[in-house]
Order: sequence, then structure tokens, then C-alpha cells
Amino acid sequence: MRNAHSRFLFFIIPILCFALSSPRVMAQDEVTTFQRTPAQKGVATSTDVVAIALPASALVGTLVMQDWKGLLQGVETAAVTAAATLILKYSVKEWRPDHSDRHSFPSGHTAVSFATAGYLQRRYGWAFGAPAYALSCYVAWGRCFSKKHYWYDVLAGAAIGAGSAYIFTRPFAKKHNLQIAPVSDGTNIGIYASFEF
Repeated sequence: MRNAHSRFLFFIIPILCFALSSPRVMAQDEVTTFQRTPAQKGVATSTDVVAIALPASALVGTLVMQDWKGLLQGVETAAVTAAATLILKYSVKEWRPDHSDRHSFPSGHTAVSFATAGYLQRRYGWAFGAPAYALSCYVAWGRCFSKKHYWYDVLAGAAIGAGSAYIFTRPFAKKHNLQIAPVSDGTNIGIYASFEF
């Protein structure tokens, strides 16, 4: 575990140095009232939903599979992602593009989404990871589109989340011969999944 923590510090220190070296501080007279378009409101709401639904789905799947080691690794990934994100948000104090508050860097929604995608990919393979990464990319794009974050906020959030998952999560799929395949009887479509204990 000590090795994992040193790898995480090696990973997070450059992000912290970048953030603290050039924080975007806005003078009070620069603060303006920002009005989101209906499209931006819809995208902002959908990114909120995905950022909650994705980890909730991963948690339910892990519990259904009774993967207790995976659950612990997921909790470690989530805890480190949350801690790193919150420490940076309250240290950097960067204004959001919509000027709503000073918690722009890094994107918490993106960090959570990429941590979940990284966890699913590392633990259960690309069959779960690829769709999760696609949703995470949508969240990252949506946070920029809705003017909640700058591009570098979501890039840092993605790096923190995926990096945490890659440090703390170990594969489950190979050890338990996890197999996933689409099935169809000509009328209905479904997914078949199996694994060995």
C-alpha cells in the first residue's frame, strides 16, 4: 500500500504545482451575471445525473457480484479522488466560467466519472470500462459546454479520477474469467455475463 501512496503523490504533485503556479483569480469588478441557454441548462443537469448514476451503478454491480475486494478498492479510489479534488478546489479558489463560485479547479464531476470508469475498466475489463469512459467524456465536455469549468479543469479532474483508479484498483476479470456477450433470439436483445468464483 505504501507503494500505491507514493505513486499517487508522484502523480498528484505535478497537477498541484500547475494549479498553484497560475491560478485564475478574478477581480470583483470582473464578476458578471451569466445566463445559461436552455441547451446549457439541459447539459448541466444531465452531467449532474451521469456523475451520480455512474458511480451508483458501479457500486450496485460490485455488490451484486459480491466482489468485496473490488468494493474496498472502489472505496479507496473514491476517497482519494474526493480528497484530492476538494483539497485543490479549496486551495486554488479559481472562478468558474459562469462566475457562480470559486471552485472551478478541478472538475469534481469529471473526477468522479473518470474514477468510476477507471475502476470499472481495471476491475472488470473494457466491456464495462468503454461505455463508462464514453459517459465520462460526455461529462467532461458537458461541464465545459455549460460553462461550469474550463478545459483544464476537466483535464485535471479526469487525470485525478483515472489516476486514482489505476493506482488502487486491481483486475477482477482475468482472475474470475469474466465474460460478457450480447445475445438475441431474433426479437429481443440482451447481455449475457458470467464469471467463476
